[in-house]
Amino acid sequence: MNIISDTIVPARAPYSATLKPGQIMQIIDLESQQAVDALFYNPVDTSERYSAQDTLAAQAAQGGPYYLQTGSVLLSNEGRAMLTLVEDTCGFHDTNAGACSCESNIVRFGHETRFMHACRENFLAELGKYGMGKRDLVSNVNFFMNVPIRPNGELTVDDGVSQPGGYVKLRAEMDVLVLISNCPQVNNPCNGFAPTPIRIIISEA
Repeated sequence: MNIISDTIVPARAPYSATLKPGQIMQIIDLESQQAVDALFYNPVDTSERYSAQDTLAAQAAQGGPYYLQTGSVLLSNEGRAMLTLVEDTCGFHDTNAGACSCESNIVRFGHETRFMHACRENFLAELGKYGMGKRDLVSNVNFFMNVPIRPNGELTVDDGVSQPGGYVKLRAEMDVLVLISNCPQVNNPCNGFAPTPIRIIISEA
């Protein structure tokens, strides 16, 4: 493969890049148990963006699970394929629980967490680079995040299952703007309570 870029994203930091059709983005969990939040947009018309609802509905119609795995096709709100998860060492990835924010930290973990850094702030910083803002925040993907749904419908964040060097590979099916938040959460086990760096490699297939 022809590598286009190879980037280490520090713990707690944001990242963004634009993929062309056929290009592969590999997200590597370098030290294990590191959640990686991601948003996806059409860079030509950013009103078209990833739709967790359409993605899961289409997957369920084919008998698929409530999480993402190898073979999952990420759909836009226009029903178009944005990316395909072509390779995965983890086995499942969440797209139900959303991104952490200062507001949700307060509700879940107490007022003393109010000023802790969160994924929402990372996303807003990156969105601003592309002329977008709060209204453009939509449901995201949480790669490597273990969020089982209990029989009563409750979402629970459990210990991550990814191993050091675990990865996902996403193939772009159209031009895609990818926004990443290397999750800074320290109040639940999605990052093993200690956020770590990740590596992102973009290559030609």
